[in-house]
Amino acid sequence: MRWVLPDYIQDALPSEAEQLESLRRKLLDAFRVRGYQLVAPPMLEYLDSLTTGAGHDLELRTFKLVDQLSGRTMGVRADMTPQVTRIDAHLLNRTGVSRLCYCGSVLHTLPSSATATREPLQLGAELYGHGGIEADVEILRLLAEVLRLADVPASRIDIGHMGLFHALAARAGLVPGREEELFGLLQAKDVPGLRTLVADVAEPVRAALLLLPELYGGPEVIEKAAALLPQDAEIAAALKDLRALAQSLSGLPISFDLADLRGYHYHSGVVFAAYGGGSPAALALGGRYDHVGAAFGRARPATGFSLDLRELVLHLSGRAVNGAILAPISDEAGLAAEVEALRGRGEIVVDALPGHEGTWNEAGCDRQLVLRSGRWTVEPLQGE
Repeated sequence: MRWVLPDYIQDALPSEAEQLESLRRKLLDAFRVRGYQLVAPPMLEYLDSLTTGAGHDLELRTFKLVDQLSGRTMGVRADMTPQVTRIDAHLLNRTGVSRLCYCGSVLHTLPSSATATREPLQLGAELYGHGGIEADVEILRLLAEVLRLADVPASRIDIGHMGLFHALAARAGLVPGREEELFGLLQAKDVPGLRTLVADVAEPVRAALLLLPELYGGPEVIEKAAALLPQDAEIAAALKDLRALAQSLSGLPISFDLADLRGYHYHSGVVFAAYGGGSPAALALGGRYDHVGAAFGRARPATGFSLDLRELVLHLSGRAVNGAILAPISDEAGLAAEVEALRGRGEIVVDALPGHEGTWNEAGCDRQLVLRSGRWTVEPLQGE
């Protein structure tokens, strides 16, 4: 059938589309009042710009095509964060702090899970120009507030730190290919595979790498890591960051998972994942990525998060949405003023075009405007 959509690509029908747009406006407004300025990167870019600094994984997720004007390979964006980093580093060229936000469709070659779409509606916020932990605190608080405003509050925010992995991997002396394999095993918490890979790594690094998957829980995990991991300046700096987060975010549902890694070629410091709504998958991901801007000519401290609005709306699908009010087409006194007043209060009011009696519930109408004793009143829709 010619009208069947590709696998993992869906239409957004009126109810879902309304929820998506309402949520988009609410969350972008929350960004705006906190000083995050909206940017809108293009859907297409030359591939070498679109995936620069983001690692091999992003290139595999990117649809590619040939530009008929230049003959160069282009990509359909799979992640907006590198584009926003390019805007900060190359176009805005600010010397101080820059707060940017965005919302738009991205396209993936493969779905991230069996239930995911290949066209997420990505919304995110990025903070550039401040390397201190204060920026990470701000971003994590903003993430928690965004999920609260979306009525899917975070039940848990797992926090890790790429500095621990980088320090231990460097001390292990693994070649790059083996280091990336180590990263994947830690990310998957594959302890048997990890034990095999580090069998020849000298102590105490071998024991430290095997310990990482066990280091998860509350703030006590940080002190356990300080006592058991090797004495190293980079490890000490990472643990100092995590202590600061534990203190500053004490009111949020944070936990620490020192093997919760992502972005091997991308993230450089604090990383985090937020969970909620009963979903086993993370609702939002983020972290620090200080080196990505170097690919665009300016390395800038950077931290941020992104999420898929479509995924958030799935958790709202069972919630009631106000229907529309059906208004007669009439010259009766006061009708036009009453309709405008209702619309001014945010109500949806549709005109009852003639000849469609009995079908208005299909248009979302559940109430009607009727004239009673000389006054226009809203009543439940009858005769549908």
